[in-house]
Amino acid sequence: AAARLAAEQEVENLSGLSPNPEKDIFVVRENRTTCLMAEFAAKFIVPYDVWASNYVDLITEQADIPLSRGAEMKGKCGTNESELELSWLDQAYTLKLSFLKEGHNTSRGPEASWRLSRIQFTYDTSERTYFKDAVSPGKHTASSHRLSALVTPAGRSYECQAQQTITLVSSDHQKSVQLLLWEVRLQPFDIPADFVFSEEHKCPVDEREQLEETLPLILGLILGLVIVITLGIYHVHHKLTASQVQIPRDRSQYKHMG
Repeated sequence: AAARLAAEQEVENLSGLSPNPEKDIFVVRENRTTCLMAEFAAKFIVPYDVWASNYVDLITEQADIPLSRGAEMKGKCGTNESELELSWLDQAYTLKLSFLKEGHNTSRGPEASWRLSRIQFTYDTSERTYFKDAVSPGKHTASSHRLSALVTPAGRSYECQAQQTITLVSSDHQKSVQLLLWEVRLQPFDIPADFVFSEEHKCPVDEREQLEETLPLILGLILGLVIVITLGIYHVHHKLTASQVQIPRDRSQYKHMG
């Protein structure tokens, strides 16, 4: 059964198709049908300890670790649970994203949504590309607790161009690891067709930025319309008053009338 499942499941790293070198594209297919798609750019900000110049005190440095384009991937799709696992640099770094779909009651009746429910990031401070002279080098795991991120109505994809930051707690003395995500388009359930996202659900930050961009245009159009209407009313009023007989206010001019 396990061999049959492996044969029916396909995973593809399509990051080379993205014009943005920072952006990765991952697809999971089961039974020749796309069941999970993810596009995003990501990096981790990881604090770690090094010796000070006196070799007595410890100071904290910071490693900026981008998600590598050549990442190996695994995936798992389900009716209510899906998972994407990525590893790079000979598995020195591993990112596992878990998704959950669930129903809930609202004033409009029962509805369903999905969310990013768990993040687990494993990193090795003995890896020298991003960690320099770390004290007590070794593997650590940073993970989320009771995460409810990227909440999206069921049957839709999540989209967010703006940068988002998710904090993870590390096994390395409870240090806080920051996961930065941007240019995200993601759907772990209910994909309508092969390699096709459903209608997007935009994040609040993108919606606010879009409103900030369009609001000046709308106000400008309204102001222009008010000016046109005002000029039109003035023009009509001027024509009406001009066509009326003007009675001289100087009584001495009455003798010339008639």
